[in-house]
Amino acid sequence: MRVKKGFKGRRRHKKFLKMAKGMRGARSKLYRTAREQVQRGLKIAYKERRRKKRAFRALWIVRINAAARALGTKYSELVASLSKTGITLDRKVLAEMAVRDLEGFRAVVNAARGA
Repeated sequence: MRVKKGFKGRRRHKKFLKMAKGMRGARSKLYRTAREQVQRGLKIAYKERRRKKRAFRALWIVRINAAARALGTKYSELVASLSKTGITLDRKVLAEMAVRDLEGFRAVVNAARGA
């Protein structure tokens, strides 16, 4: 005697079909292709969340370097002197200061340079 999936199987199928909404053709209608596409999409989303963090860090470094060079120092020298003085501002905050608050950034650079 064969065993059917019953309501649990239907629930599992509906979960994937609901996640596949908005996809074209069989990808949103047929369970197996929908499941494959949803799993692929989730895998790509996970990978892209990591890649986004990497891209933002690179952007912050570029912004800090540009502002630091305008003040007569380099990014690597600035970061090294910041760690020596014990100033613990992360790159996100430094980049924000470089873009929005140039006077504050200048004060941080001068404090780091003083040591």
